Amino acid sequence: MTWNNYISIDPNVCHGQACIKGTRVMVSVILDNLADGLSTEEILESYPSLSAEAIRATIAYAAELSHDRILSLPA
Repeated sequence: MTWNNYISIDPNVCHGQACIKGTRVMVSVILDNLADGLSTEEILESYPSLSAEAIRATIAYAAELSHDRILSLPA
């Protein structure tokens, strides 16, 4: 999955937050929905401008970001 085909960061769109290209749907909104247990189909119903591929790209983007820093978890 090449997430950068689906995600853009533009300082003039959504204050520079990562969004799905051609929309104002922020990656964080999609990730929040997934974390809350919504299915891809439910997200697509709420955001018809998205595609299933864009949602997968969001997950790929988040996975790549997770490789960049290590967070300490409380013991």
